[in-house]
Amino acid sequence: MCGIVGYTGAKSATPILLEGLRRLEYRGYDSAGIAVLSEAGDLHVRKAAGKLENLRSAVATLEPAGSVGIGHTRWATHGRPNDDNAHPHSDCSGDVTVVHNGIIENYAELRDELSARGHVFKSETDTEVLAHLLEDLLPHATSLGEAVRSALARVSGSYAIAVVSRHFPGHIAGARLNGPLIVGLGENENFIASDIPAILRHTREIIVLEEGEVADVGQHKVVITDLAGKPISRAPMHVDWDPEAAEKGGHPFFYVKEIVEQPQSLRRALLGRVQDEAGKLTLKLDALDHLAASGALDGIRRITLLGCGSSVHAALLAKYAFERWARVPVEVCIASEYRYADPIVGPDTLVIAVAQSGETADTLAATRLAREHGAPIVAVTNVVGSAITRVADAVLYLQAGPEISVTATKTFVTTTTVLYMAGLWLAKHLGALHDAEMRAELTALLAIPDQMEQVIDRYVLPDGAEGPLEAVADRLAKSQSCLFIGRGPACVVALEGALKLKELSYVHAEAYAAGELKHGPIALLDPQTPLVAIATAGRTYEKVISNVEEVLARGAPVIAVATDGDREIGRHASHVMTVPAAPETFEPLLAVIPLQVLAYHVATRRGCDIDQPRNLAKSVTVE
Repeated sequence: MCGIVGYTGAKSATPILLEGLRRLEYRGYDSAGIAVLSEAGDLHVRKAAGKLENLRSAVATLEPAGSVGIGHTRWATHGRPNDDNAHPHSDCSGDVTVVHNGIIENYAELRDELSARGHVFKSETDTEVLAHLLEDLLPHATSLGEAVRSALARVSGSYAIAVVSRHFPGHIAGARLNGPLIVGLGENENFIASDIPAILRHTREIIVLEEGEVADVGQHKVVITDLAGKPISRAPMHVDWDPEAAEKGGHPFFYVKEIVEQPQSLRRALLGRVQDEAGKLTLKLDALDHLAASGALDGIRRITLLGCGSSVHAALLAKYAFERWARVPVEVCIASEYRYADPIVGPDTLVIAVAQSGETADTLAATRLAREHGAPIVAVTNVVGSAITRVADAVLYLQAGPEISVTATKTFVTTTTVLYMAGLWLAKHLGALHDAEMRAELTALLAIPDQMEQVIDRYVLPDGAEGPLEAVADRLAKSQSCLFIGRGPACVVALEGALKLKELSYVHAEAYAAGELKHGPIALLDPQTPLVAIATAGRTYEKVISNVEEVLARGAPVIAVATDGDREIGRHASHVMTVPAAPETFEPLLAVIPLQVLAYHVATRRGCDIDQPRNLAKSVTVE
């Protein structure tokens, strides 16, 4: 989850490292640090607990000078978030320093061994063992990459690392195993990083390291090998992202900007996939066409969707759509539980792995297990070249653009939309949906981005402007707990709305199928515990209203998300948020937006960090 950046070239390294860390802070913000190698061969380390601003303050008093360095922003796994445990970590002599994302599973054994040989440890982290292993190896190595390979031969676990050493000035080394790491190629300068935004202002030419690869990066040359030292040649890919896409664009937070970007993100996801051919809409998913042509889908009898967090919610929405359109049984599994449930999976199961970052450790592990059992794999991700793409038989990219705020907004709705398209493709492939039905669904789906803009214009107002969510946000901000309910796809909207409220505002929130309310959760309701009901038009509207009446009878305040033109809902709810009418399958793409905005307003009233909620990180690369 942690963020890594490295630079070697002719420029001052410190500003480049700090800027890269700023763009990676969504990956972790328990502490941050940099190590810079000076022209005189001195290795200067600066680090500080807390947010990146604390490191900036420490650097401002005495900025390390040098043109080679590495940086790190941490999400803590081993060791408390403090100055000592912040990365980079150095050896006894100060000759080498290391930053690391991941978990070294045998660190205790290595630490005992190294301590017995006289090494002195200064932190509680697992990472520090790497610095001490390198201390012993560097004097005998012919290159920094060779020393790193030798050290990693002793390590078990997961890692993405960056190393700088006085023994090999002008070089940085990086390596990955179950943790993201890229190399950026510039003119007379080169970079390493955990993610593209960290170096996008400097280069668009990227090499994605694959599992078990080591990069020895010099100012003019990059050498990539496997862990055995075998050279690897790989052409760089060109990144088309606009650097401004990773900036706030005048919005107070990335979270707000990314809510506003949702209609355009959906248009990008649909572009080239939903096509107008002679006045008739058709669906084109090349990745699935190629998979079908290979015969991998000939024996499919069931579908399993894997994910974590909001990806699970997108998968749950897909389940409703897939089963309705394709008439195939669908199972949604939380990836972190999948490997431990003895899953029934094989060539007759199409596994769709959903991970916006493409690096989520639990989803990767579950996907690899399914692959080992012969299941065809489709990956749904936002990041080209990410780890999930290399274990998949086909990849469907979100095309949402970079999402910087830790809390998912536009990647949730684009993931859901891409899964909807996959469901429609499967229905057509299996002959379960006629052409006219397909065109009707595609027509409704194409209308969603414009409808989204209506919702955003209604609820996302300029800073300081009073809006329709002010009063309800005031109410929720004073609450200690809140319940969400819905039925069918609206139940999934309730799950996502509760997650957003928890993530952003730290208000305890739980979501339930509305019919389950009276089977236990209703005991929690009282005048101080609000309930949010997703009561949009659909087959179960009257049932949800009946459940709301049960809530009102217990004195709990009710907040509702309803459909435009609903004149009944105002009799049951003290606050109503409305969205345009849409087919029940697609309505969640609209109904979730007021809940995203509401969570933001509650969080601001409670003084919470919007883009970097406590204890969270964007990409969860450890189990």
